[in-house]
Amino acid sequence: MSSKRRVDVVMEYDLIVIGSGSAGSVAATKCARAGWKVAMIDNRPYGGTCALRGCDPKKVLVGAAEIISDAGRMSDKGIAGHPHIIWSDLMSFKETFTAGFPEEKEEGLKRSEVDTFHGTASFVSKDEIQVGEEKLKGKKYLIATGAKPSTLPIAGNEHLIYSDDFLELESLPERLLFIGGGYISFEFAHIAARCGAEVHIIHRGKQPLDYFEEEQVEALVRESEKAGVKVHLQTEVTSIAKEGEIYIVKGLQQGIEKFYEGNVVVHGAGRVPATEGLNLDAAGIEYSSRGIHVNEFLQSHSNSNVYAAGDVAATEGMPLTPLAGKDSHIVASNLLEGNHKKPDYEVVPTVAFTIPKIASVGLTTKELYKKGIKADIRDVNMTDWYTYKRRNEGEARGKVIVAKDTNLILGAHFMSHHADEMINYFAMAMQFGIKADDLKKMTFAYPTPASDIGYLV
Repeated sequence: MSSKRRVDVVMEYDLIVIGSGSAGSVAATKCARAGWKVAMIDNRPYGGTCALRGCDPKKVLVGAAEIISDAGRMSDKGIAGHPHIIWSDLMSFKETFTAGFPEEKEEGLKRSEVDTFHGTASFVSKDEIQVGEEKLKGKKYLIATGAKPSTLPIAGNEHLIYSDDFLELESLPERLLFIGGGYISFEFAHIAARCGAEVHIIHRGKQPLDYFEEEQVEALVRESEKAGVKVHLQTEVTSIAKEGEIYIVKGLQQGIEKFYEGNVVVHGAGRVPATEGLNLDAAGIEYSSRGIHVNEFLQSHSNSNVYAAGDVAATEGMPLTPLAGKDSHIVASNLLEGNHKKPDYEVVPTVAFTIPKIASVGLTTKELYKKGIKADIRDVNMTDWYTYKRRNEGEARGKVIVAKDTNLILGAHFMSHHADEMINYFAMAMQFGIKADDLKKMTFAYPTPASDIGYLV
């Protein structure tokens, strides 16, 4: 479509999608291919968080950090020399995965006959939306704006940088402070530490990464400390001040005032649904701090012509890219064929790409006890197992929860260098109802991490 549009004409569409990431793209393309007239709006480069500012570029940096970690652990086991990361070269390599992607994404949408708009979308009525000087009218809407960093109510929060900024640093500072003990802080902290930076994570709770199993997180914290990541727990940040080129973070650790100095302070204290600026009230769309209120079909409770998918929707799903994509498939089917598909968040593996990694799927131990389910828990310290010892990998732990009555796997949890792949085997077994005894019968190639599965169930 031509970039020159008449601003005095209201353009009408069958579907208007707000957001160009995983949660919006599938539905936009499917509906366009079905003959619908579709528009997409984004106020940032096309492609969404994961491809441009999240999972994909982050994992490129993690890959380099893993090489440093591997060499360091084997330095007295036959590997000589000490490789190091040249940050500018690594960032240039990272750019090869993101540069040009927004243009490719937008061209792909246009080939599918989706009209693309750049700017902030703001509802002006139940079925009309403003984008800059242009006004669009839609029969149906899909809101897929994702999430954004939460606002920290502390003095000096204007000094914070965000995950986006970290991934664009031209040089890595000597000292980094991360506020919050979630995925972002731990993953970036492990990267920075392998690059030689002094790194601190300041977390207000007793346990960081609180979605994961407590003893596995404790093991990861020990491994983090060995790598040079200093973790400060039960520390409430109260202010951030700048003195020259140094930032000073003040916190209270169990009533005792603490001070931390760094060249950069990174926000890693959680994200919230990105609803700001959409003017949802004008469209009669109900929402809260959890996101847009939707029914079992991902349809707005209060405006039946509006759907929401991914991180911006108030569902039971975790804020993960694969779920955002699945949500978008479901919305497309419900738009094209009427409401009949519902999201299933029962079996969803999640991984924090630290070094080593930590991963989880299904019920946690706390959830198991809370539900009163009778199960066998196989909790194993795998540190001395061949799989991990052959590369001097340090601590490794695995936990598998199996129902007593059905022999089905209810949950699996890993902290190891192979946690990301191990969790997928167990997620697949859970999804397709493969019993623990049947997993034991499986012959896996040896020696591989998967060949340990028989000892875990």
